[in-house]
Amino acid sequence: MKKRFNFWTKTSILIVYLVIATGGIVRMTGSGMGCPDWPKCFGYYIPPTNIAELTWVSEKIFKKGQMIIYNDELKMSKKDFISGSDFNLKNWQDYTKHDYSVFNPLHTWVEFINRLIGVVCGISVLILGFYSIQFYKNKPVITLLSLLTIIAVGFQAWLGKIVVDSNLSPYSITIHMLMALLVISILIFIHFQNGNYKKNTVKNIALKNIVLLSLIFTIIQIVIGTQVREFIDEQIIMIGETKKNLWLLVLPSIFLTHRSFSLLILTVNFFVIYLSRKIDLNSKIIFWIIGIIAIEIILGVAMYYLHFPFSSQPLHLLLATILFGLQFFFYVSIRNINKINK
Repeated sequence: MKKRFNFWTKTSILIVYLVIATGGIVRMTGSGMGCPDWPKCFGYYIPPTNIAELTWVSEKIFKKGQMIIYNDELKMSKKDFISGSDFNLKNWQDYTKHDYSVFNPLHTWVEFINRLIGVVCGISVLILGFYSIQFYKNKPVITLLSLLTIIAVGFQAWLGKIVVDSNLSPYSITIHMLMALLVISILIFIHFQNGNYKKNTVKNIALKNIVLLSLIFTIIQIVIGTQVREFIDEQIIMIGETKKNLWLLVLPSIFLTHRSFSLLILTVNFFVIYLSRKIDLNSKIIFWIIGIIAIEIILGVAMYYLHFPFSSQPLHLLLATILFGLQFFFYVSIRNINKINK
């Protein structure tokens, strides 16, 4: 049972990262509103593949809740009915949560696949919660944290609805991202609580504080990154998706902050290496952290000078969240020197 619990802990972590990766692809392709409603997609459990499925025609069966695009507006059927020879407004109601009414099959299915992986994530943490019951008497914190993960993933799904209903408002996207980091943190902490780790007898407060500071800096950098991405989205609307060379023609202060902050994060983590060496802590994790930060900086330079190469944006986001996970892993491992040196 314990091995199965470990398996589902690791599986849940991987699936959360997969959701983040596909979420980055959703953002890169502009597919966030590919499904204008939630949890269904245009009122369907399996989304449409052709605009004809969202077009009113006579003598067609419509189910309650199904949508059509009529006069560039979303209409939702009030009930099950068969359409007559003329369009009858009494059978339809306006979809009022937002005014987005564009159908793009690629966007729809990219968003739908992201949601499906989210469902898989939910199933995974439910299974994790089931196996956590075995720890209730001896390690109740594991059971409680597993249940908290289920709640957090459920809340994250609800936030997904808010993101869609708000037509991708910046604040909701940022909170959505922060919740993903929280879920990762809980799962990593569960993994450590379930391990047989020896506590570190070397108490280096400076090291722990600097590692915590680097973790906080990464969170701040991710939040700033979401704002940079919002600026890019605005540029796409104003200038056009094909004119990538003009997106950053005038650099906003948020972009300059994001760029400079990466160097600060790199410096702080080099200081972590210095403090680690002082107590003979030769953990490979910190070098992975430095490596990812370096790749992130290179990706940032590439996006600026090469005008956002394909997949650079979702990869940039994914690596940032992996960086956060490694830093949190390292932070909770500080008192477990013997384990992380292996």
